[in-house]
Amino acid sequence: MGSMFDGNYFIPPLSKFSFNFPNPREASDEGLVAYGGNLEPNRILTAYRNGIFPWFNENDPILWWSPNPRLLLYPKDFKVSKSFRKVLRNKKFLVKFDYNFEQVIENCAKIREAKEGTWLIKSMREAYIELHKMGFAHSVEVYEADELIGGLYGLNLGSAFFGESMFSLKSNASKIALKALCDIAIKRDYKFIDCQVPTPHLQSLGAKLVDRDIFLDELEEVLQKGGDIGSWNKLNWEYADG
Repeated sequence: MGSMFDGNYFIPPLSKFSFNFPNPREASDEGLVAYGGNLEPNRILTAYRNGIFPWFNENDPILWWSPNPRLLLYPKDFKVSKSFRKVLRNKKFLVKFDYNFEQVIENCAKIREAKEGTWLIKSMREAYIELHKMGFAHSVEVYEADELIGGLYGLNLGSAFFGESMFSLKSNASKIALKALCDIAIKRDYKFIDCQVPTPHLQSLGAKLVDRDIFLDELEEVLQKGGDIGSWNKLNWEYADG
């Protein structure tokens, strides 16, 4: 496999036989760390433990990223506007955890494909579904009258959650899912929710741009704690009681 360059940075190919990644602190600000390898679930977990995530289009090689700065949401910083507070008081929505992970990831893919094409191609969906079966990937789902109307999914490692994607079929649905995740994160003393790259929507909800070195330092800290591996179904009653 040949090499790639990101500006003046050499981008190494990954071996299919090793899960080692280059040091993300030495990557460009754009954050392309490596390419190639495969989406074997343990490789993905190794990537996240190093502050790296896969993100690529269908006809690209697998690309591995650690951008600078990084967008993080510290759970207590979640912003609840007056209008959103009114939505929450209505209490017509039900939040569930890990009730239908596969439907959540399929909806995330469909929403993005309809807008601008999706990086959530079949191989990515299959990899995260396998991570869900292993107890690392989780979904937060919002229902109205038993209909799934929004949600999000991502990975839990240590005392942090690494968000991957969200969707809304009705107004405020994904925002309710993120609020529920923040509530649980506060209860469980999670340090941050990784939002990866900046979006105006997430920044309006309280997410902040953080220097990559600071993020990687905080990542080392959160990985010292055991994560909530296994089904998050048990969080349904915990969140309801909250």
